[in-house]
Amino acid sequence: MSIVLVTGASGFVGSHVVPELVSGGHRVVALVRSAPAGEAVMVRLDPDQRSKVELRTGDPVAGTGLAEALAGVDAVVHLLAIPRDRDGGKSLLRVNLGGTTTMLEASKLARVRRFVHVGAMGVVDDPDLHYSSSKAKAEQAVAASDLDWTILKPSLLWGPRDGFFNIIADLVRMSPGIVPVPGNGKSRFQPLSAVDLATCVRLAVESSATVGRSIELGGPRYWTYREVTREVLTGMRKRRAIVPMPVPVIKLVAGTAEAAHLPFPVATDQLRQLRLDNIGPLDSCHAAFGFVPRSMEAQLWYLQQKKRDQDPATAKR
Repeated sequence: MSIVLVTGASGFVGSHVVPELVSGGHRVVALVRSAPAGEAVMVRLDPDQRSKVELRTGDPVAGTGLAEALAGVDAVVHLLAIPRDRDGGKSLLRVNLGGTTTMLEASKLARVRRFVHVGAMGVVDDPDLHYSSSKAKAEQAVAASDLDWTILKPSLLWGPRDGFFNIIADLVRMSPGIVPVPGNGKSRFQPLSAVDLATCVRLAVESSATVGRSIELGGPRYWTYREVTREVLTGMRKRRAIVPMPVPVIKLVAGTAEAAHLPFPVATDQLRQLRLDNIGPLDSCHAAFGFVPRSMEAQLWYLQQKKRDQDPATAKR
């Protein structure tokens, strides 16, 4: 048994990683910035799991409370990240890169050597791709550290409260009769269940064989953007015409919404990212961790509800 500190414990991935670590016999220190975030962590757990999770307050971005939070910890799982911002990538660098480097230094000072970092598949240090660049720089910082690090690089993650598939579902709700697909719809992805990613995180914490490795993780098949959109419609039980739309047109709408601070499901930075496929080896989970990840087919039923209502922490508010 290890005592594992999890950053980003109140987020989407954290809500799967925390109970998975507990189920593996570990005790978890959930690092949160506020009391409401701590409540969100706990309400998503079964009653018998809560006694094995301790809430500690700290902020990797601001660098506050970390020495106290790391006291007695054996390993760190760093999940904290944001997918988009509205300031040209500044917040992405501050959180995704800055939060990682601060956590690395705090772990070193606390003599916590084991550090499992969740990055992202296919990211490159391209200044035109703000999210991608921030995540790539963070992975570089982890790999350059002298800690016993592992980097896990998942493709798109699916499951209740996910990001990407809920974005498409929101577009479906906004679109009367049609749903736009950026470009030709042939961008490829390798969706992975958040539950399977959590299993990989636990196994990485437990295995010294993953130290010093950067591991791409994807599901059992490739999906085009058009196929993903069709699967979202199936999960929502909706019928829409899937209409290819030039990326510049969608980017214009998204950019106008960003400039006016209006809600729009897709960010311009996310649209730029679509020019890159998001795929890796089909046997990546089995090769690294000895299991075949679950398929996404017929599993997006949760999109029948809006994202807020998929979360037990907010659905009844």
